[in-house]
Amino acid sequence: MSASNVKQQLLTFGNPEKAEHSKYFFKTGKGQYGEGDKFIGCTVPESRSVAKANKYLSFEELKKLLNDEYHECRFCALIILTEQFNKANKEKRKEIADFYLANAHRVNNWDLVDVSAYNILGEWLLDKDRSILYRLSESENLWEQRISVVSTLAFIRKNDLADTLKLSEKLLSHKHDLMHKACGWMLREAGKRDEKTLTGFLDKYYKIMPRTMLRYSIEKLSPEQKKHYMQK
Repeated sequence: MSASNVKQQLLTFGNPEKAEHSKYFFKTGKGQYGEGDKFIGCTVPESRSVAKANKYLSFEELKKLLNDEYHECRFCALIILTEQFNKANKEKRKEIADFYLANAHRVNNWDLVDVSAYNILGEWLLDKDRSILYRLSESENLWEQRISVVSTLAFIRKNDLADTLKLSEKLLSHKHDLMHKACGWMLREAGKRDEKTLTGFLDKYYKIMPRTMLRYSIEKLSPEQKKHYMQK
């Protein structure tokens, strides 16, 4: 198994029309968040099937995939890494989490973050110090900032909501829509676990929250609640 073999397998699924659409969907134009990213044009299920067939890939080869110019190579590497983490013992999980953090700058689009952050970093930090998330939230790298918030989904699923609220509060003034969406998504998920916790946060901040963050966070509330919070 090697990175080059994985790439060749992905290339067999290449679809120029889908690749062109992905360039638009993931905002690869000049000045956009995915500027310069390249696509093979394979589907997520196709990428997952390649990942499954190469699930024992080494860190050395995974790093090559993460540094590949093609988005799907990076996606495939993260799926493999997630599966390895799921089956690993505690010692190996630490190695995977460390590897993930060392290469976080290559987890460089929202789908790559969302498929890996909570499954690897979030799960690893469930019973550990979480200060790394606050350091990531202060990174100059947008994707590392998104990792910080999306990782908390692992905590939310254990009914542990505190870090989601703290990070969302910390990022209220963030300028990028992708962070507004990430925080709003996590707040919505927190609200599904404990609506009072969500409404308490909203009562405090809804008048100053970015509209996108607010809209995402109130999606599961009642029509009356939505109407109340959308009135500023």
